[in-house]
Amino acid sequence: MFSIPRPSRRHLLVGGAVGALALAATAVLPTTNAMAATGCAVTYTTNSWQGGFTANLTIKNLGDPVNNWTLGFTFPDGGQRLVQGWSATWQQSGSAVTGRSLDYNGSLGTGASTTVGFNGSWTGSNPNPTSFTLNGTVCTGGTTTPTTPGTPPTTTPPPTTPPPPTGTTPVAINGQLRVCGVNLCNQYGKPIQLRGMSTHGLQWFANCYTDTSLTALADDWQADLLRISMYVQEKGYETNPTAFTNQVNTLVDKAEARGMYALIDFHTLTPGDPMYNLDRAKTFFANVASRNAAKKNVIYEITNEPNGVSWSTIRSYAEQVIPVIRAADPDAVVIVGTRGWSSLGVSEGGNSDEIVNNPVRAENIMYTFHFYAASHKDNYRNEVQRAASRLPLFVTEFGTVTYTGDGAVDTASSNAWLDLLDRLKISYANWTFSDAAEGSAALRPGTCAAGTFTGPSVLTESGTYMRDRIRTPDNFPTS
Repeated sequence: MFSIPRPSRRHLLVGGAVGALALAATAVLPTTNAMAATGCAVTYTTNSWQGGFTANLTIKNLGDPVNNWTLGFTFPDGGQRLVQGWSATWQQSGSAVTGRSLDYNGSLGTGASTTVGFNGSWTGSNPNPTSFTLNGTVCTGGTTTPTTPGTPPTTTPPPTTPPPPTGTTPVAINGQLRVCGVNLCNQYGKPIQLRGMSTHGLQWFANCYTDTSLTALADDWQADLLRISMYVQEKGYETNPTAFTNQVNTLVDKAEARGMYALIDFHTLTPGDPMYNLDRAKTFFANVASRNAAKKNVIYEITNEPNGVSWSTIRSYAEQVIPVIRAADPDAVVIVGTRGWSSLGVSEGGNSDEIVNNPVRAENIMYTFHFYAASHKDNYRNEVQRAASRLPLFVTEFGTVTYTGDGAVDTASSNAWLDLLDRLKISYANWTFSDAAEGSAALRPGTCAAGTFTGPSVLTESGTYMRDRIRTPDNFPTS
């Protein structure tokens, strides 16, 4: 379930209980010493589809400056419910909804605005609220509530209508990606799925990631994505930060030149507490985000497989690292690891409710899920299917074999997994595009030294299976 070098092996807890189902959309609101607003205006816009919607609210303070604020409104229909919010702490009681400011957006001067939002569900009808309060004062400024039916949720506003794609590579077609509700979406605001491969540890398998091998991955495999797995410990980044940062940046450039997306993986594993590497993460991501900010093909994975720590610890880590990336690269998608070796908590007896109830306070983010098909089956698949309607998920690592990274391909379970991910449009990267002496490797031992990367003779059982799956046509809608 997590990437392991030679001679180490994975030590994932297999199985794990899935907790009782619960739709808990929001956290309990803390008390604040908010000042009363004397005037406000709210713009409420929604994208709606059958059974669900995304709402974005722009709050403008027309009165005296406030240090903290609470927005209030009432859903007109009793079947409307909050599911997941961002940029505020949300709570629903009956049909009454409140959103309370966070540390970074609580101060609103006269005339200042801030934007918040949430995903919701509905039964019956989905009318928009028409009256809002700010710190208990009714907003008397202009309030507009347009609704766009029949489109997927968007948490990041789409750009001005982009021109048709001028190339045929994944990056040329899709451009800058963003998170749309529970989906990864392209520059046209359409949900897409990326399919690709993960490197092994760069400290051991650098000769597997050459111009020749990456051309084979892009052209022969027709992969959309290269996950660049940079170990932090285990003779990795901590031994030579500059050299490993440069190695990552070089692979970003090579992926870009071939029209593939580059997923930069800060590959923490042991110790499982991401806080151990907090300072290293801030330094690394400040460097790579600044250097690659102008690129459209970069996605950031800020911690590989947290384990042995609480979700609140992982969340705190994310809320300290994400602002470092955003300071340099405000538009890129960021992926956050989850509890239990990025199993949504399943491998440590939990489930995705802890994330839904207490999401990372940041926009344009997704959450990681990892699996190994021969070890993780129906209970894991059931949790992914349940979580996918509430959280944006990205499978940044999975294997066709056991959680040890070795053994034979479990074709039946691998098919069940990839069919599920295809149906839900969840992107994935397979472990690994390497010639490691283990069942999860796509290339036969000795392939990287020989320097030939095409043809069936260089592929393992897992490599043959994955190449066949990845080569099937992509579905990248542009209109």
